[in-house]
Amino acid sequence: MDATRQDHPITCAKEPGRVQVLFEGHSIATSDDVLVLREEGHDPVRYFPREHVAMAFLKKTDKVTHCPYKGQASYYTIMRDRQIIENAIWSYEDPLPGMGLIAGRLAFYPEHFDFQVGAQSASDTEAADHGRPEAANAPARGVDAARSFAPADPRGVDEVVRHTDSGSGASQAEHWDANVSMPDDEAWEGDDIREDGPPTVAKPYEGTGSI
Repeated sequence: MDATRQDHPITCAKEPGRVQVLFEGHSIATSDDVLVLREEGHDPVRYFPREHVAMAFLKKTDKVTHCPYKGQASYYTIMRDRQIIENAIWSYEDPLPGMGLIAGRLAFYPEHFDFQVGAQSASDTEAADHGRPEAANAPARGVDAARSFAPADPRGVDEVVRHTDSGSGASQAEHWDANVSMPDDEAWEGDDIREDGPPTVAKPYEGTGSI
């Protein structure tokens, strides 16, 4: 479908292959009948048949907007696993003449959903949508491929590693002072022989490996 309104070109064509919509890792829609609408000045938008969307997780809201090229849009809130995003999906239920192909179909705001086209990952699909092939194979939004944590020790990770076992059975630097108290040998000397007990008393860590 090709439509032109006031020098504002709009095209709509079927997406080749199956498309899946993910919300917080859950599949919300899966369809091989997806229409991609391309409109001047906007990113491509995918419109899904209503029967291919998990409508049980959607609730229609009172929000209504008007597009001079497509008509009046209604909106839906998604609620799943205690995650609620208001007005995250929209639909032109009775679009303007020339836009009938998208009538009743649902579109998803990409900032709240991930799309997977065919065998592509969500990040590959996003990169292709925005004409950024160099971004393909990057971690999908919301997923850290290599998580980075700030070191709990203020001395830093590298400094901490030097004071651990190098693999030879010895640390690479002098041990720091222990941060917990250890048994005092002198405190146990007087307990070697007791009148009311066995002749010797073992020390708590005697005969055991290092801890």
